[in-house]
Amino acid sequence: MKKWVFTVVGIVLVLLGVLWVLQGSGEMSGSTMSGEKQFLVIGVVVGIIGLGLLVTGVRTFATARRS
Repeated sequence: MKKWVFTVVGIVLVLLGVLWVLQGSGEMSGSTMSGEKQFLVIGVVVGIIGLGLLVTGVRTFATARRS
């Protein structure tokens, strides 16, 4: 059960981080976040955390299959 949670939350955080990076860098317009550098930084941090959770979730899948 735990491995699914890490994987799903990791995917969601990576996607959210990419969205915030695009908005913060001004590539996506139409919101109050567009062009705000703080959201660029927040997006990078959230994306890195998401990648860490995603890697953890995938590794638990791999080790569970070997056992």
